[in-house]
Amino acid sequence: MNLKYKAIYIVGAFCLLLILVQGRAGKKYAGGPEPYLLQLPPNFPKPVYDFSRNPLTKPGVALGRFMFYDFRLSKDSTVSCGFCHQQFAAFGHFDHALAHGVEGQQGNRSVPVLFNMIWQKAFMWDGGVNHLEIQPLTPLTDHNEMAVDLKELLRKMQADPAYRSKFKAAFGSEDITSERMFKALTQFVATMISANSRYDSVMRKLPGAVFSAEEQAGYNIFQEKCAACHKEPLFTDLTYRSNGLPYLPALNDVGRMKVTGNTDDNLRFKVPSLRNILKSSPYMHDGRFYDIYQVFDFYDHGVAVTGTTDPIVKKGIPLSDQEKRQLYFFLNTLTDYSFINNQALSEILIH
Repeated sequence: MNLKYKAIYIVGAFCLLLILVQGRAGKKYAGGPEPYLLQLPPNFPKPVYDFSRNPLTKPGVALGRFMFYDFRLSKDSTVSCGFCHQQFAAFGHFDHALAHGVEGQQGNRSVPVLFNMIWQKAFMWDGGVNHLEIQPLTPLTDHNEMAVDLKELLRKMQADPAYRSKFKAAFGSEDITSERMFKALTQFVATMISANSRYDSVMRKLPGAVFSAEEQAGYNIFQEKCAACHKEPLFTDLTYRSNGLPYLPALNDVGRMKVTGNTDDNLRFKVPSLRNILKSSPYMHDGRFYDIYQVFDFYDHGVAVTGTTDPIVKKGIPLSDQEKRQLYFFLNTLTDYSFINNQALSEILIH
């Protein structure tokens, strides 16, 4: 091939490559932002969240992640979502019994963990929020937490070029609305899926994945004495129950009755998931137990029977010292290290 034809060949090949790249780019963005492909666990039920109304996109998830860790979303720029929902604690709040926020304010409940939210229809300890997209409204505006004025927050975001750019990438324009803000936060939270613990490896029969003798014994105890409320694979049945926890007058928390007004719901709280339980102390709706063995002891001999105490626990749940140890070993298999160390969920430095 002489130099003339070689040059023509190279130019032609380059033009063809340019056309292909431009064609792919056009297809990629013609329908909007690039989709985010969510990997759902094969052994989980179908999510209840309706993604058709808020499809996941890469810039949408990125915007949600940016906001989740942005302290400027609080009244005095001292508290972010990630401040209370710490990744290493399965997005709970390690070592703090009760939620606390701006200006030293303190709530009357512990910080719930954040994962597998797209399988839930209602949120908070009492189920007082019935849609994932509006769940952030409570911590954002509660005077004990982030205490922000929503209109002022939107004005602050609109004045920030970085936010305008991120909203344009996620939604096609620089318009910043509460609906878009909540949709983006929801997109990020939707990616918080915990389903890759050693327990899951055993259940999926992956090569080399087996329980030790003590873990298997603990699993047997779990199935016999715990699974009625903490149903696999979510390890919660998402119901509201009174587990016999003694009432604390100082907090005056009546649980779900505050939402429904029904006395039958007095002291009923949502059954929490046991996934990552050994990483997400303190325990119970008011964080009164800092150690999982305190929880074992409570069920063994500390249940206080009231008119709404669940029949399953009215006589307590007898646990010998050996059974407590074995149960501990099983619960340890529910720790999802790939989740609590997932860099895609980690904090972003905001400049």
